[in-house]
Amino acid sequence: MTQQSRTPLAAPGPGRRQVVGRLFGLGAAALAAPVLTACGGATAASDPKTVTFGSNGADATPKAAYAAVTEAFTAQSGLKVKTNTVDHDTFQKTITSYLQGTPDDVFTWFAGYRMQYFAKKGLCSPVDDVWEKIGDGFSEATKQLSRGADGTYYFVPLYTYPWAVFYRKSLFRERGYEVPRTWDQFVALAKRMKKDGLFPIASGYGGGDTWSVLGAFDYLNLRANGYDFHTSLMRGQVSFTDRRAARVLDLWRELTPYYQPSGGGRSWQDAAQTLLDKKSGMAVIGLFLGQQITDDAVRADIDFFPFPEVEPSHGQDTVEAPTDGFMLSRRPKNEEGAKKFLEFLGSARAEETYMRADPSNLAANEQAGTGSYNALQKKSAQLIESARHISQFADRDSDPGFVSTVLLPGLTEWLSHPDDGSATLKKIESQRSRFFTA
Repeated sequence: MTQQSRTPLAAPGPGRRQVVGRLFGLGAAALAAPVLTACGGATAASDPKTVTFGSNGADATPKAAYAAVTEAFTAQSGLKVKTNTVDHDTFQKTITSYLQGTPDDVFTWFAGYRMQYFAKKGLCSPVDDVWEKIGDGFSEATKQLSRGADGTYYFVPLYTYPWAVFYRKSLFRERGYEVPRTWDQFVALAKRMKKDGLFPIASGYGGGDTWSVLGAFDYLNLRANGYDFHTSLMRGQVSFTDRRAARVLDLWRELTPYYQPSGGGRSWQDAAQTLLDKKSGMAVIGLFLGQQITDDAVRADIDFFPFPEVEPSHGQDTVEAPTDGFMLSRRPKNEEGAKKFLEFLGSARAEETYMRADPSNLAANEQAGTGSYNALQKKSAQLIESARHISQFADRDSDPGFVSTVLLPGLTEWLSHPDDGSATLKKIESQRSRFFTA
């Protein structure tokens, strides 16, 4: 489907691709990307048999998984689904202007704060009546992630996945490496890998992938300062010049000599491939790493461990486990059909259908069967179940404008020449009041 029907309203600031373009000198042509606009038009708007669906699943695996789900829905309901697929970065960058225009009936988005942000702005519709039919399938924690600040449901979850430190079991076995539990053990292992001629930690945050650096930032903050401080920092309730925030960059700087060089010129996929090729020893990444794997023998050789403990008082008790799913636009063209679609999307059947096509995630519905789960999925489910706290991800736990225009450019610039971080943190702090009010 083409992305062309209108010129969107101005977005509230530069997105990931624009930020990185400034950092690395990319020209306008390199930044050009398709625009997220509504699918269909007059025909879809007047057709009660059609539901329009805005999707950020442009990569081959999620695209195939969403196609399987929409086909199953059509077979069950008789309603057609017109899917408007846009790459993940462009979707993120233009989502606000898209929702302010005439968006698709249902669209992909994220649980927690990012959902609450659009609910507060009135850019989506409540789905309490949908939850009356699907609620039995979800835990209380997942329900909480799906409600706005007003207690109303605005989100239907599809899947979740953890972030951790991934590695190849055969490489660890061949080199005699042991899985680290503490920070000192982690740094010592990285040092040993570097001596052995490996890139200890795969790194790729070029193009639209600057968001990937937030995994390390989050875990360092969670492990050093705990869940409550991390949440307060992301919500703008604590100064970025706080000594605890400074400690995060101190720890990170200790790790940066072991990063794969020139990460700003490499995508996360390219960085992940070096892990699969045994050129890098470890990667701080999400379970979506599995999208890169086509060889079952390689998939069986992948393992992970929780991000190491920094402070014993916080241990490894928090797991970064973003939850993705769907929302209903503020004025859907086919509200009745869209809610039927959301009921299906929240069902165990839909989630089982999705997971069969995309084995790099975990079903959010607890009634969904796990018989098709591979070893990584089973271990991931255990990791999430054992967590005392679940965080989403920095760019989902904070104001989107603050993250895209202040935090991310600040951190990626700092990574290019890591110092004590004081100037970077002062610059970030100077912008905090623009986005957060007391």
